[in-house]
Amino acid sequence: MRSISTALLLCVVARPLRAQGAPPQVAADQPYTMEYYYKVQWGHQQEFLQLFLKNHYPLLKKGVESGRILSVKIETPANHMTEDGRWDYRVTIRFKNSTVATTVNPQEESWISQLWSDQETYKREEQRRFEILLAHWDLPVTDITPSKK
Repeated sequence: MRSISTALLLCVVARPLRAQGAPPQVAADQPYTMEYYYKVQWGHQQEFLQLFLKNHYPLLKKGVESGRILSVKIETPANHMTEDGRWDYRVTIRFKNSTVATTVNPQEESWISQLWSDQETYKREEQRRFEILLAHWDLPVTDITPSKK
């Protein structure tokens, strides 16, 4: 009897703990959203954005054209944050599905060759973009908005 009571108690206690975890990811064939955060050295935000728009955004647009990516949104906060929580740019990408989001794009190298004939300048500018970057993190997000019934 005591083991049954213990098992029931564990079920009751474990259920709320499970509810506090991360929401489930979408099915493999559903759109998958990732947020990419960039924290840049003070005074270099505009330089980073210019390099990003010149050397990375065209790749993202090619991803949209190919159907791998459904949408791209670039945002910056309107107000200041504390230094430990600061980010300068957030890029939200909605991928076709989770597989596309989490695997290497086999076309990327050919797209880079197509888009930038001067590979040395491209590589140097990409190196600079990462030199002025203090932090970068990726965050998969799941829309849990209740459906309208």
